[in-house]
Amino acid sequence: MRWRTFKGDTITLPIKSAVEQAIVRETNAGYKLKVCIGTDSQVHGANTDFATVIVFLREKHGGFMFIQNDRTSHPYSLKERMLVEVARSIEIAYELCDLFNKYDVDMEVHADINTNPQFKSNEALREATGYILGMGFAFKAKPEAFASSSCADKVIN
Repeated sequence: MRWRTFKGDTITLPIKSAVEQAIVRETNAGYKLKVCIGTDSQVHGANTDFATVIVFLREKHGGFMFIQNDRTSHPYSLKERMLVEVARSIEIAYELCDLFNKYDVDMEVHADINTNPQFKSNEALREATGYILGMGFAFKAKPEAFASSSCADKVIN
């Protein structure tokens, strides 16, 4: 997987090393960090584009993010696509969770799934919640899931 910064600079290190460097750099600069991981997708004809983001929030000092894009031609139902988004976020969270524990950084997984039953994405909420909480991660859904519904959405659209 190829990762980049929001400015478009390619991250050449393995993502775990790049995240660790970022955590060390930011904490040495005196910032308290929180990390939010989320994925969004968009269907374009026969293709589905995914964007996964790792958002670093500096308490009261803005933030930055790492981005990974992917495209697949697999046809998904809406519910399946929502659960694939969650699975992609969990995969990254699981890969990085030992770093967050080591450096005492709070982390949340954000799902682009609406808590309002009037929205179609809501049909995946129960499964997504169980999946994320079952992995032991803190969880946010829309409207609080800004990493997926705002940051990843901005990248994918």
